[in-house]
This record gives sequence, structure tokens and C-alpha cells, in this order.
Amino acid sequence: MTAQSAAAQSSADQFSASQTPADQPARQDAGPPESAPLVEAQQDDQLRAGEVPVPPPPADADLPPVDPIISDEEFNSSIPVLAEEDPELGGELESIAEFERKFASEQANAEPAEDAAAPLGLPELADGDRVEEIGDAPIRDAELAAPLSPLESFEVEEVKFAEDASDDEILVVKYGTQINGLETVDAASDVDIAGMFDDLSALEAADGEAANVAMLAARVTEDSALLQRILRSEGWYDAKVTTRIDRSPEVNGQPLLAVLDVAAGERFTFAEINVEAEPTIPEGLIQENLALQIGEPIVAARVQGAEAQVAIALPQEGYPFAKVGQRDILLDQETADGVYTLPVETGPRARFGGFATTGNQAFGADHVEVLARFKKGELYDSRKVDDLRQALIATGLLSTVSVTPERTGDAADADSEFVTIAVDQEAGAPRTIAGSAGFGTGQGFRLEGSWSHRNLFPPEGALTASAVLGTQEQGAGVSFRRSNAGQRDRTVEFGLNALHSDYDAFEAFTGRLGGLVSYVSTPIWQKKLTYAYGAEIIGSIEEDFDLDLGERVDRTYFIGALTGQIGFDTSNDLLNPTKGYRLSLLVQPEGSLQDGFSPYARGLLNASTYYQAGESIVLAGRVRVGSIQGVSREDIAPSRRLYAGGGGSVRGFGYQQLGPQVFEPNPRFDATDPDEKDAEFLIRPIGGLSVNEVAAEVRYRFGDFGVVAFVDAGQVYQSSTPDFTNMRYGAGIGGRYYTNFGPLRFDVATPIGRKEGESLINVYISIGQAF
Repeated sequence: MTAQSAAAQSSADQFSASQTPADQPARQDAGPPESAPLVEAQQDDQLRAGEVPVPPPPADADLPPVDPIISDEEFNSSIPVLAEEDPELGGELESIAEFERKFASEQANAEPAEDAAAPLGLPELADGDRVEEIGDAPIRDAELAAPLSPLESFEVEEVKFAEDASDDEILVVKYGTQINGLETVDAASDVDIAGMFDDLSALEAADGEAANVAMLAARVTEDSALLQRILRSEGWYDAKVTTRIDRSPEVNGQPLLAVLDVAAGERFTFAEINVEAEPTIPEGLIQENLALQIGEPIVAARVQGAEAQVAIALPQEGYPFAKVGQRDILLDQETADGVYTLPVETGPRARFGGFATTGNQAFGADHVEVLARFKKGELYDSRKVDDLRQALIATGLLSTVSVTPERTGDAADADSEFVTIAVDQEAGAPRTIAGSAGFGTGQGFRLEGSWSHRNLFPPEGALTASAVLGTQEQGAGVSFRRSNAGQRDRTVEFGLNALHSDYDAFEAFTGRLGGLVSYVSTPIWQKKLTYAYGAEIIGSIEEDFDLDLGERVDRTYFIGALTGQIGFDTSNDLLNPTKGYRLSLLVQPEGSLQDGFSPYARGLLNASTYYQAGESIVLAGRVRVGSIQGVSREDIAPSRRLYAGGGGSVRGFGYQQLGPQVFEPNPRFDATDPDEKDAEFLIRPIGGLSVNEVAAEVRYRFGDFGVVAFVDAGQVYQSSTPDFTNMRYGAGIGGRYYTNFGPLRFDVATPIGRKEGESLINVYISIGQAF
């Protein structure tokens, strides 16, 4: 239905309504006045046909006289009184529009007769709205009910391509890139702007190739915006970049040249630097840490770095709740400078108060206080809070932990208030299983495993059961260990273990009961100063070589010993140091408790140094000197003597193979066998009372791998004083694989000046550097 027809329909309805008011009942004793219903029906038909309706003649027009066919009395007497039989017929007539809508609805809902098509209804609007320019689909469409054409009647034609579909050739646009105008910018900036652009450029990333010119143009547009962002970040806020693509005189106009012309303009500088904040203690704390100066260029990285420094410095200086707001920089295009304003909310100045802990706790607030490196009343320092968080993680007892300051409102002094350090913790699994493995020529394989409950006796009271299974060692033990025992990083340990050792130097069955208090480095905290002290009681049955008898005999030893150790460490890593040095001194006063007390003392001094000669090269050196004073070698248990040789000592020699030796008859030797290959005698070390060792390494690392060349030297002496004579040397090469927990070491060495009975090749495998 068109707008004109809708308007005409509305006019027709109004006309009909004006002829029959709603408050006036229709007359039933007379025909339609002046043929009005007929005129209305004619107009509606004309509207449907798209014709312009002709208005009826006026009532006062002169018409020719017409003779009546019948009189009015005869006509009225012939019409029945319908209103009395059917009251609905006496009501007001509905409009044509209402009649059509009603008829269409009845047609749409009608049940079709058998073998008859469904009623189509009028081409009415489906939503019932006749006054709209674009009508809806008809309620019924005969075409939709028609049967489908058979498949045989369809004709399928092959798709024709503009080019042969089998042609896989891909056309590539080659291009170069040229930037003009960056010379003066690079000279004035502290950064390599051209280099920054090359790292991020879409043109450079594509290696000079594009699928088509449109793609090249898109990259040029993208890089133009990139170059403007880089220039703005360095203070050139008025920089303009124009672009073009030039054709080459080469074949087909390629390669193309993408050109970016830079007009940097003036570099903007700071005209004013304003900080909006409450006064601080000390005065000017924010300004001192905001490293921006009037007159310097407005560089984004420097601004962000200065604001970050303020955010870090305030909590370190007693303001735990400080917040740095959003900066405002007002640029003046005429003077090429800017006014910088930074709002800062300092919050109250604070001092450390008490501790509170929540969550699934592994330990309470009293143990948290032991771990903290600060006391109540000290000025708040976020670095000490971070240190406490790391200490909590280092216990190994927590799966998650957070440490935050909370306001109390309690005044500490006139200028500050106390804050509570709130620790929210979630206890982790307390039980762990650990294991390690190693191999060394002369020492064989060694496997060690342990089971621990790290918090069986809270706080941090661990019970550990361990076992050793190796070619030359077998044993088991149990120990109790309390970490952070009354003091941060102090450990108290008691242990009971039994061990069977079978080496070339001796065979021993040993039981040990001992205790140790230590303050040592850990992978998280590598301390400069460390110490340990303790005591132990040892009972051992050992096989010793009797020089007078010329054979081995079993002897029983009962030993009491004290232990004291001190260390100083400036190296940068426990397992893989690259610079610094280490010193340690071990002193063990001990004595035999069998047949009276016979005291003596053992002492060992170790020193190592590390120097980084290049980005990938480290030079490392080590010295070890040891001595036992106050006893002869024959009166000390073989397991307590000093030895040298092996992966942690002098590489190139077997474990404990250096020093005084004896020849013993080989029990496997058969003098009657003409094909016997075993030696008639075995060379066995017997240990000594002094030792000295020297080692040097060159370590080269590339990525996660490394190569090490080394030379070791050392000797063991029968006397209590090392004289650095008769030194033995070993040399070799090693491989390293660097992991996040330390390097895996694989060393191969050979003795220099090899003697009878010494292995040509010795292999050592372990975790960590040799020293």
C-alpha cells in the first residue's frame, strides 16, 4: 500500500464517520441517505485500483426528474424488520479497513477443504500495519506450495576463472624502505630512534616483500603512525611524517621504494614541574626522587621512570599508603614547552606495629615476628616487608602468602601512626620426597633419597629419614631439624645415622650421634658471614693397614668431637659464581675416648675466587690446605685422616687416591694361572695428616650450555705440615648444562705423568660447579 492510498483510505473512513455519528442510531425505515455508502464503496475500489476517486455531485445540484418505480410506502412495507430478529444488524457498520483485516485473519486461520489449496488471504501486511512504505510478505504464497522441479531439469555449468586455477604462481611486490630527516633527531636524542623504528616496523619485518601494492601502502601508513609515536615519546610532539611510494626504473617498476619524510619540528621541554602533595618528612622527599628538571626534553620513558621512583621511594621512607596520581602535561605549541603537574596522595607516615595472620596457617604471628628483620617502632620500609615475604616463602611451608600493611589509627608519635603487618597464608603440603645421584671414577655411583615432614613439630620442626645407596657407601639415618630456631636463619639439628663405607683407603662400619647449630647460606639468601658449631660422638669399626704386620686388621674407634666453622662469601651465586670470593675455616677438636682421652685437632682452610673476564668467560681458582695436629697417623681412625683426589678435589685421579700408599697382596691374583691378568699387588692409599690442593678453571658459556677447561694439583703428606712438594697434576675438559637450579656438571680428566695403577680417564658427574 502506498502512502497516497493510505491517506486516501483514511479520508474515506473519516468521511463515513462524519456521515453517521456514533451517538445517533442508524435509521432502519429508510434507505441510505444520498447514496453515501455506495459512494464510499466506489471510492475504496478506486483507491485499490490506483485511480483518483471522483467526488459525488453536491446535494443542491439540479438533476433531471426521475419517475419512481414503486412508491415509498410499498418499498417500506416489503422490507422485514431485521433489527428485531438479529440485533447485530441494527448496529453501526464497520469500516472497510476493519472488514478487510477481519476477512484476512479468517482466511489465514481457515482449514482448507480436502484436495483444496490453502486459502491465500489478502496480500495483507503480516504485522497488520497497512501504513508503511515497504510491506511484508503475503500471509500465504502459492509459489511456496508448488512442487519442486525434478533434479534432471537443472543444468550445472562449470565455473569459469579469469585465470587458470592450476596456476599457483604468486605475484610478489618487492620494495625498499627509505627514511629521510632522522639524522638531526638521532643526534639530539639519547636513544637510537632509527633502531627503535627498525625493531617495530612492519615494512622491515616483511623483508622487503608484499603481496600487492595495497598491502605495501597499508604498511607505509602503519609505519608512518609508528614513527610519529616514537618521535612524540622522545619529545617531538609537532613531528610530521609524509609518505609516498616511488617506482623504480627497473623492469615492471620494481622494486618499489617506500619513502617516509620526517619533519620533526622543535623538541618540547619542561617549562614548569609542579607536585601537588601534602608536606613530607623529610621535606622535599617527592621532589628529590622525581628526577625531572626544567629545561630538559619531555621524554616519555624518563617521565614514567621518575614517577615509578616516587612510587617506590615513598613506601621505603615511611609512607606505605602513598599513591601517585595521573600526570597532566599542558603543551604550548608556540613556545614548544610544557607544564608538568603530578598529584601525589602521600597518606599517613607510619611505623611498624604488631603482626596479624589469617588463612590456613602453618605457623602463628609469633613466628612471623621471628622471621621479620624489623622491630616495633621502626619507621616503615617496604624493603623490609618484601624481605619478610621472601622469608615466609623460603620456609617451604606455604603455597601462597601475602604481606600487607593495615592502618590502626594508633599514634606512634606526633608525625606518624602504627601499622599492623597482616600476613595471609595458605599452608602447603608439608611432606616432601627428595633424591640426588652422582658418579665418580673410583667412587662409583651414589644414590641418596629422603622423606621429610617439614612441619611435624611447629613451627618449622622437620623430621627427615634418609638413605644412601652407592657402589662404596650404604647407610640410613634420621634427623630432627628446626629452622629459624628463635632467630632468623638459625638452624638446630640433631641426627642419628649408620653408614658402611668401602673404599680403597679403608672399610668402616660407623655409627654417629650429633648435633649442630648453623647459620648458613640458602639458595634464596646467600649470606656473607656464616657459621656452625656442634658436637658428635662416633663409634666405628674400621679396617686399617698395619705397617708392622704388612696386612689389614680391624680396629675399633670411639671418638668424641667438637665442630666449629666460619665462612665469608662475596660471590654472586651459590652453585654458579661468576665474581667475588669465598673463605671458610673448619676446626674440629676431637679425641679418642677409648683407653682414656687422647686429644688432637683437625683444621681445613678453603679459599676460592671468581673473575668475569668477558661476557661469556669466567676465570676461577681454588686453594685448600689442611692439617691434623697432636696425633700420629696410626693413632687416628682411617676415616678421620686427610685424603685428596676425585671430582671435588684433584680431578684426574680416583677418589682418595693421592698421598701415602702401600702395596698389598691382591687376593684375586693366582700365581698358578699362566693366563692371569690381575696384578700381584694392589696399590692402596692410607691417608695422611696434611693436604694441599690448587685448581684453576676457564669457564665459557653459550646459552644454556658451557665448556670448562681445568688444571688441578694436590698432594697428601704423612707429616702434619704440608710442604707443597711432589705435587700431582690432572687436566681435563668439562661440559655444563645450565638449569634454573644450577649447572649440571660432566668432567673428563686424565693424570699428568700417570703412574702404574692410575686410570687414564676419570669421569665426574654432579650438580653445581666443581668449586
